[in-house]
Amino acid sequence: MAAPSQVLAPRSAGRFRPPRFGLGGSHLGAPEADPGNETAAERAVATIDAAYQAGIRFFDTSPAYGDSERRLGTALQRRPRGEFLVSTKVVGADPEDSVRASSERLGLAVDLVFAQDDDAAYPVLDRLRRDGVIKAYGAVSDDWRRLDRLVRDFELDCVLLTGQYEILDQSARPLLDRCLARGVSAVVSGVLTPQVLHMETVQARRLSAVCERYGVSLPQAALAFPSRHSAVTSVLIAASSPAEIRADAALVRQPVPERLWKDPELLRLLS
Repeated sequence: MAAPSQVLAPRSAGRFRPPRFGLGGSHLGAPEADPGNETAAERAVATIDAAYQAGIRFFDTSPAYGDSERRLGTALQRRPRGEFLVSTKVVGADPEDSVRASSERLGLAVDLVFAQDDDAAYPVLDRLRRDGVIKAYGAVSDDWRRLDRLVRDFELDCVLLTGQYEILDQSARPLLDRCLARGVSAVVSGVLTPQVLHMETVQARRLSAVCERYGVSLPQAALAFPSRHSAVTSVLIAASSPAEIRADAALVRQPVPERLWKDPELLRLLS
């Protein structure tokens, strides 16, 4: 796993680059179910701790993820603040209020804020960045075409694409090409799809067979694939237990031979 992330720099000092891998917090806010066993909060904190111990220094959350922000804050407040990046999402009609409420729940300043489906939020987030309340802002969507328009129309630091760019689906490549041209960092999530994990399609099984010839599993290749595009700075990995994030981090640490990506059969399957 990569070394701890660099301290975030303002946009004027260079391109904003989140760390290469991050923990997505969508599974960390589950409600408590069985008080007789380990609680959901304890499991979430243990998962965050395991991610940190594995070298992950980028943590993404949202007010929409149940109690994810509070649990993330509980785990990260014990860590040196300069070593990690926290991102969250705008929820509600007032972006500034949303950011401040998230910071209160986290007990931490928020570094990076994503807005969704609200063009009016970006000027507010730009002001918060200029005022030093946040360090960067961007847009999040599962629709690459919407993000492509936002990259064209606004001075974003970053986009978060939740799908449409993974080893079995490269439809978002035009967005990434625009991000590269505009100096906008791209974060992708959703790369470990059921098709990748369980080889549910013919294409997945064929890709897996090629990967195995190089000693690489399909999930391992899927985690490495997005960063083959120069615009992609980060891949978010969702996990709901320490064992899950440790297993994914172990895949990340295993090198993927460069010759795999040049294999003619793999290139045909990816085209």
